[in-house]
Amino acid sequence: MTILVTGATGNIGRKVVDHLLARGASDIRALTVDPAKAALPSEVDAVKGYLRKLDTLPSAFEGVSSMYLAPTPDTVEEVIALARKAGVEHIVDLSGEPESWWGTCSTAVERSGVDWTHLWPGDFMENSLMWADQIRRTGTVREPYPGSASTPIAMDDIAAVAAAALLDDTHRGKAYLLTGPEILTRTDLVAHISAALGREIEFVRSTPDETVRALSPAMGDNTRWYVENVLTYFEAGAPAPNTLVEDITGRPATRFADWARAHAREFA
Repeated sequence: MTILVTGATGNIGRKVVDHLLARGASDIRALTVDPAKAALPSEVDAVKGYLRKLDTLPSAFEGVSSMYLAPTPDTVEEVIALARKAGVEHIVDLSGEPESWWGTCSTAVERSGVDWTHLWPGDFMENSLMWADQIRRTGTVREPYPGSASTPIAMDDIAAVAAAALLDDTHRGKAYLLTGPEILTRTDLVAHISAALGREIEFVRSTPDETVRALSPAMGDNTRWYVENVLTYFEAGAPAPNTLVEDITGRPATRFADWARAHAREFA
């Protein structure tokens, strides 16, 4: 059974490869723009391809039975059509609920007729790294809604769930709303990073425009969209924590305090 991991050198895809290997998978194909620079384990078959360059995909899909699909809403319909034509039987997609930003991906996968497993994570713990630049420069974090909350999940936990779903047919036809183990406000997150660094970081309540200016060095062109959409979305309240990560992988979901300690050097 050949498993294809798309976005195999990306933030989550690379971790999916590692978790598949840890679970004993032996026929892994990794889709990457430049196999020579991918630095993937030797037992992984790295093939050249990109989900936004459709002509690169038919040979990569050949002989694949299951695949992890990284989200590319602009080409998802064409990608899935090519996968189905090649005989792919099961797609584990990183997407979102139908009404969400990434909902077009899960909807397209379902419409294809291919067996599916949807992974619907909320806020990534890694998103807090957008604060690293201003923490290093100013010792502060500037945002408009200190009490808004999310249930952040570590990318490694998402990847672990993806690997389990690719290897176990009982996950087919299921949509998993993945959460971390606790609801945390924006000020909670900053406090945990502060504790991990061993120094005070001040949360400064700022206007949306001030927040855009503070985050732009790290986020670039996406900053205003993030401030006006994602941060506003957190104001609506966080989903309750669930135990899906532990139920599926057999290990508890990562707590943000532990994640912050493990990544402290990236903020320092």
